[in-house]
Amino acid sequence: MAELPQDPAYLTATEALDAFRARKLSPLEVLDAQIARIEAHNAGLNLITYEYFERAREQARQASEVYGKRGREPRPLEGLTLAVKDWHSVKGEITTYGSKVYRDFRPDQTAPTVERLLEAGAVMHMRTTTPEFAHSALTRSPLWGLSRSPWNRAFSPGGSSGGAGGALAAGFTTLADGTDGGGSVRIPASVNGVYGYKPPFGRNPLDREHPGETLLHYGPLARSVGDTALMQNVMSGPHPADLYSLRERVMLPAQFESVKGLRVALSFDLGYFRVAPVVRQNTQRMAELLRELGCSVSEVDLGWTSELADAWTIRWEGLFWALAGNLLPEHRDDLDPFVVKILERGREHDVSRFYGVHQTRYEAYQKLAAVFEHNDVLICPTTAIPSVPAERSNEDPLTIDGAPVHPYTGWWMTYPFNLLSQCPVMSVPSGFCAESGMPTGLQVVGRTFDDLTVYRVAAALDAADSPWFRRIHPKL
Repeated sequence: MAELPQDPAYLTATEALDAFRARKLSPLEVLDAQIARIEAHNAGLNLITYEYFERAREQARQASEVYGKRGREPRPLEGLTLAVKDWHSVKGEITTYGSKVYRDFRPDQTAPTVERLLEAGAVMHMRTTTPEFAHSALTRSPLWGLSRSPWNRAFSPGGSSGGAGGALAAGFTTLADGTDGGGSVRIPASVNGVYGYKPPFGRNPLDREHPGETLLHYGPLARSVGDTALMQNVMSGPHPADLYSLRERVMLPAQFESVKGLRVALSFDLGYFRVAPVVRQNTQRMAELLRELGCSVSEVDLGWTSELADAWTIRWEGLFWALAGNLLPEHRDDLDPFVVKILERGREHDVSRFYGVHQTRYEAYQKLAAVFEHNDVLICPTTAIPSVPAERSNEDPLTIDGAPVHPYTGWWMTYPFNLLSQCPVMSVPSGFCAESGMPTGLQVVGRTFDDLTVYRVAAALDAADSPWFRRIHPKL
């Protein structure tokens, strides 16, 4: 095993597990290093809602004993710290969904993927911030306030799993979970320089609050592709509470075969996004890296238009109204004003318009399927700019490369793949913006249900790019 870095808070999960097994480091030492960072830096970042440090220390001690005993094999995630998004139900623990309305709510069940992670030995030491009801690509809520990026506090850590992505970048946790309804795993992964995976719909079970919602995916965030695979192998598989969870399980290996010979389609803009020059440059750098690894890379024109943004928005607003519209009469003044507007717009969508989203999905997929006839994966930016200012609202004017774009959906290039939800997507780090110091990300998009090829490409980029994030950390 390679020499351990000075700060165990930044070990990857696979590095930590190796150290635990070799008795070079204990789960308690990692936890305490991360708690020290939290206590020193979270006040200025606001990435955490609830802490469970003493209980987590006891669980970490118990995990340390497991690694020291013979006869009992450690569970897959034994002793690894896990930050759970405060939008995911945990039985008996306050789960606020970022809302004043639920400030004292304690669910009577745990989301299936969270339950699996905990049963696999992960230690939940904290909950991460999210915008109210996970409605936004930046993290701010009436209950918890404003979250900031550890790379540059003037910028947002993304959303809606912004606290999760920021916590990984800040060295507060080894693993984190997220949900992705329009990019809420991949956006924070991109703007925090970590890895985030949106599995194909059905691969991971949904919670009981959103049954059958094809926009929504529970997925892992971590500091390496291998770490997301550890989590994904635990999270995936059929669940009796989810009719749509797939019986077929895809077990991701520890090592992936070479990408030499793979055919890669490249789109800088998905046909209609305005993209900042630095994002385009970093995307081009990753394309060149894949060529060096033996892939053929060719630019393609998907022929997509902003009709996709309209379709996703209709679906998202209608979903919001169905889930939370009943809160408006009593709690309007407690809700984020932008959430109120989403709910009011959702109320106005009729059934024909809502169902018409399926036609847009169909037409968009025909164009993507044509690309996949000749290519194994598609690569494109995760976000069109590195991030947005932490204090901006979702309605403030936004320009990219001198041109105005939609203030809400104009900067994240993720939601088309929630509409095409059976396509797996990984966001991997692609570089930095020299001006702001913020990271950028690249999406690796696969054919429907082809997790393995997405992981194969992402793992090759992780290894070939000399795991840059594990050498460069935010200066908090």
